Amino acid sequence: MLHKQGFVYVWPLSARIIHWTIALSFSISFVTAFYHTYFTLHLAFGYLFMLSLIFRLVWGFIGPNYAIFKTFTLGFDALKFYFVEKMKNRWRKIHPGHNPASSWFTLIVLGIGLSIALSGVVLLGVQENSGPFHFLNHDFFNRSFSLEKLHRYLSFILLAWAIVHIWGVLIEQFYHATKMVLAMITGYKPCEGEDATVSGFQHFLTYSAIGVHAVVFAFLLYSDGETFLTRSYFAPYDYEQEHVLYATACTKCHKPYPPFMLPRESWVKVMDGLENHFGEEITDKNISRSDKGSIKKYLVSNSAEVSSHKLAFKTLESLGDMRPLSITKSSYWREAHSRIPVTIFKDPVVKDRSNCFVCHKHFEYGLFDNRFIQLP
Repeated sequence: MLHKQGFVYVWPLSARIIHWTIALSFSISFVTAFYHTYFTLHLAFGYLFMLSLIFRLVWGFIGPNYAIFKTFTLGFDALKFYFVEKMKNRWRKIHPGHNPASSWFTLIVLGIGLSIALSGVVLLGVQENSGPFHFLNHDFFNRSFSLEKLHRYLSFILLAWAIVHIWGVLIEQFYHATKMVLAMITGYKPCEGEDATVSGFQHFLTYSAIGVHAVVFAFLLYSDGETFLTRSYFAPYDYEQEHVLYATACTKCHKPYPPFMLPRESWVKVMDGLENHFGEEITDKNISRSDKGSIKKYLVSNSAEVSSHKLAFKTLESLGDMRPLSITKSSYWREAHSRIPVTIFKDPVVKDRSNCFVCHKHFEYGLFDNRFIQLP
C-alpha cells in the first residue's frame, strides 16, 4: 500500500474482493432463481453470498479501523445532517470511512442478506429435502409456500436497496465529483484522514477466507450436487422392491411415473379408465383385474396426499378441486414450464408434454430435483 497525496487508503484489497463477491453472488443467485435449469448455479452463488456476508459480519468486529462497526455513524441526527448537507453543499468534504448513510446500508445488507441466505438454506431442506436442514422436510414441507414467499420478498427488498445504493454512488461520482466509483476498485478515497492499516493476522484471516470461498464455490459447482450442502435425501424408488407388478406390467409400455405426482382420485380415474389409457386400450387380456386392483391400491396409497415431495405439494395446491388424469393439466405444471420454448415439446426426442423423463434425469425413480433438469 502506497500513500497518495490527497487520498486516504480506506479499503484493503481483501475487503474490496469480499465487497464485490457479495454484489456479484447476490446478483447471479437472484437472476438464476428464475430458471430451474440454473438451480445448481443458484445454490452455488447463494452459498457464496452467505459465506461472504458471514465474513463481513466477523470483519466488522476484528477488521481495520474503517471496517469495524464501532466506527459507524448510526445516530438519526447525523443521518439527517448528512442528507441536508448533501443537498446544500455540492463540494462538501467526505468522510474517509462509512458515512451515516453507508453505515446504515451496510447493516441493512447484512441483516436482510443473512435472512435471505438462512431462509434459502432452510427452504432447500423444507421444500427439496436437501442440504443441512433436510430433516425438516417431513414435518414442515406444507409450510414451504410461506417460507418461499419470505425468501423471495426479502430478495426483492435487498435488490431495491442495492439500486438505491448504486444511485447514491453515482450521485457521489458525477454530482459531488468524489470519485466514489473508483474507491471500491482502488481502495483510495479523496479525503482527509489516516490510511487504514491491516495487521499480518488480518491479512492472513481475509485471504484464508477468500481461499475458503473459492474452494467451497468450486466444490458446489462441480460436485454434481452430491455434497452435504446440496444432496437430496429422498430415497430413489425401487419399484421391484415396493411393488413388482407396477414395475413389470406398466413399464412394458413406458417408464414408471412416481405415485406422488398425482392425487388419489386421479390415480383412481387412470386405473378405472384403462379401456382408453391415453389413446391405448388396455383390457383384461393385458392385465388381470386382480393385478389392476393391486396396482391401483399401490398408486393410491402412495399418492400426492401422503408425500413430502415439492412436486406433490405444489401440484395439490394448484389443482384445487380438480383431479385430472395428467399432471400437465395443473396450473403449477404450466407455470413451471412457462419459460420452456414450445419447440422443446415438439422435439422428436421429447414427443409429448407428459414425457417428463427426457428433461428430468432420474424422474422415474422419484428424484424430482431442479439440479437434474437437462433440456434436450
